[in-house]
Order: sequence, then structure tokens, then C-alpha cells
Amino acid sequence: MLDIRLYMAQRLSALIMVPLVIGHIAVMIYAVQGGLTVNEILGRTQGSFAWFLFYGSFVVAVSVHGAIGLRVISFEWLGLKGRSLTILSWMVFAGLLGLGARAVFAVTLAGGGL
Repeated sequence: MLDIRLYMAQRLSALIMVPLVIGHIAVMIYAVQGGLTVNEILGRTQGSFAWFLFYGSFVVAVSVHGAIGLRVISFEWLGLKGRSLTILSWMVFAGLLGLGARAVFAVTLAGGGL
């Protein structure tokens, strides 16, 4: 039953990531073609709750998707099972979520850089 839930969670996270990736690429193309500098981009994103939600959702979806994917790879290639596989999965999830949250906070809510 856990395998089915993880499979569905990974597929759901992929569905969430698709529009976020397209939106991110569209914004990057706009920024590059518009000749925006890093300071101009940060001026538009800092203090923006909307950008915080956009990129925060992205980070959560990527963290779930990546942790489940690495769980499958660790099971199939490294032969990890049981508790060690679960611990590794949660560590990967927490690491991705922590690093991503730090970046999102720095770009959207903090007054300075990383």
C-alpha cells in the first residue's frame, strides 16, 4: 500500500511541477530578454507573498518528487530496504526542503541575499 501512495505522490508532485516549471522558464525568458539585472529581479520578488507561494510550492513539489525518486533508485540499485531506506528518504526530503526554503526566503522575503 505504501508503494502505491508513494507512486501517486510522485505523480501528483510532477503534475504540480509542470505549470511551475513552465512559469519559471517564462519568467526567466522575460527577464533575460528584458535585460533585467539581478538587483531589478530581486526588487520585484522581495517582499512579494505571491512569489513566495509560487516558489515555495515549487520547492515542496521538488522535495517530494526528488526524495521519492531517490528512494526508488536506492532500493533498486543499492539494495536499501526497511528503516534505512525510510531514513534516507526523509533525509533527502528534509535536505531539499531546507535548502529550497532558504533560497525562497532569501529571494522573496529577506531583505538581503543568501
